Amino acid sequence: MAGIMTPIAGENKSRTCYFYDSDIGNYHYGPSHPMKPHRIRMTHSLVMNYGLYKKMEIFRAKPATRKEMAQFHTDEYVDFLSRVTPDLVEQAAEGTGGPKVAGLAREMSRFNTADDCPIFDGLFEYCSISAGGSMEGAARLSRDKCDIAINWAGGLHHAKKAEASDIVLGILELLRYHPRVLYVDIDVHHGDGVEEAFYTTDRVMTASFHKYGEFFPGTGDLKDIGYGKGRNYSVNVPLRDGINDENYRNVFEPVISQIMEWYRPSAVVLQCGGDSLSGDRLGPLNLSMRGHANCVQFIKSFGLPLLLLGGGGYTIRNVARTWAFETGLAAGMELGANIPMNEYYEYFGPNYRLDVPQNNTEDLNTPEYLEKIKTQVFENLRHTGGGGAPSVQMQAIPRTALDDDDDVDEDERDPNVRSNQAESDRRIQRDDEFSDSEDEGEGGRRDRQSHRRASPRPSRSRSPGTGTPAAPPASVPLEATPASAAAPVDAPVTTDTTPLPTNLACGAEEPLPSLAPSAATAPVSKSTTDGAKPDASVTNGELPVQGTSAARMTTTAEPGEDDGRGAAAAVTGAGAAGGEDVEMKEAGAANGAA
Repeated sequence: MAGIMTPIAGENKSRTCYFYDSDIGNYHYGPSHPMKPHRIRMTHSLVMNYGLYKKMEIFRAKPATRKEMAQFHTDEYVDFLSRVTPDLVEQAAEGTGGPKVAGLAREMSRFNTADDCPIFDGLFEYCSISAGGSMEGAARLSRDKCDIAINWAGGLHHAKKAEASDIVLGILELLRYHPRVLYVDIDVHHGDGVEEAFYTTDRVMTASFHKYGEFFPGTGDLKDIGYGKGRNYSVNVPLRDGINDENYRNVFEPVISQIMEWYRPSAVVLQCGGDSLSGDRLGPLNLSMRGHANCVQFIKSFGLPLLLLGGGGYTIRNVARTWAFETGLAAGMELGANIPMNEYYEYFGPNYRLDVPQNNTEDLNTPEYLEKIKTQVFENLRHTGGGGAPSVQMQAIPRTALDDDDDVDEDERDPNVRSNQAESDRRIQRDDEFSDSEDEGEGGRRDRQSHRRASPRPSRSRSPGTGTPAAPPASVPLEATPASAAAPVDAPVTTDTTPLPTNLACGAEEPLPSLAPSAATAPVSKSTTDGAKPDASVTNGELPVQGTSAARMTTTAEPGEDDGRGAAAAVTGAGAAGGEDVEMKEAGAANGAA
């Protein structure tokens, strides 16, 4: 049956976000250029017709703004991209156009807009779409909105500060929240732009598996390992022509495993260039679709936040097949071999199968050569210190345009501007949440705080220099209520509507008071966090300790009134309209009797 897909046995469920902009296929590098953005539209057609949209969230990312691009790129380069057009290039070549285009030829040479990086209509918009998907995917990973983010329009790994780079912008977004990020590149070309961007830092480790020798861009030697603070944090695996699935796997998995063990990244970016596939117009490697996809599956198995990006790939029908198959792997689904009917069905003839087989190309990568590479890479990794990079965020995370804006009313938002994720999440009921009543709140809407009232929050305070919880203040009784003081399970429950004062304090929380009927009529004080934000500074990678000597605040909450910080009005379970939660009190009495 065409288009069938089945769950992968033993696969952990992953929340997958998929970014696609239908405009991306409208851009064209030129009739003789091998890069075809149309391949992304073909990939999306397969993704939709296989039914993968049912297994993941699909987003149209907001294009990156000039300000967002300038986080890495120079202002001059961003300005050049925004104003250059093919007409201006033609005028510059002819010497016409006056002062407007006088310096354009010099800028084109400076920004490397030559034959393989041509100027085409909509260049700035194309770069904005590519960068926007990578940046928003990274932002959602950082905010734990998904486990895997996919942007096949990204992955332009040759880019530098003066040459467009969505990957670096995405990694910079991840670095705002993650202390260490691993970048893995399986494109046939060396990922020189990303390596150069992070060549002197230990917060990003780059690992590139590529064809080396007389091949563009001519970089990526085994001895290129980084510089200064970033020494040994650049890993290059130079390969020879014709490497097959088995040999590629034998070098890829051991190297990545060692990097994970020694570097311990907290997020991974995987560039899935399709020009390492067998039969590519430019690439001399010999990977099958499944051999290429094995890299995605292996990286995914570590369970880290994962950003999947596109890249090269110049036999577009094979690129579309492979990226669609890898999208299925990310969503935990195995796609069937028969391609479903779609608007590009004839591209996949004559067999119309979801497969890219290996060919009979000779593999010049001998076992001895691959073993030598692995030995040298492992030796370099040992010099990283064996414990990851010491560079950790030491200041408050600055807000950017990608952050949620909670101050704007949802009804007043521009529909063409990125939506407020915090507001969107409030309309989604997570699997681990529940509602006490279908009629909770005004108009029958669900009370978002109800799931927090079932039990008090545990204390998060820590003793200085230890990993153990801090001791509560001396005034807090530590002894448990004697069993003799508890009422029997069937004892009558006294209901009292007296307003219960709420004592808000920084520090450890008090244990629950006895819920016996004899104590039910007495006011009960509750200790919890005061809602004030702690100092944003970090000491040794940890937040400052909120000890018992911290300042205290006292607030009285009316019955049923929420304190605005997600805490219930009283520990005893006093609910809306001052009523008592009888079931909670009975359960408390039973526990005391036991």
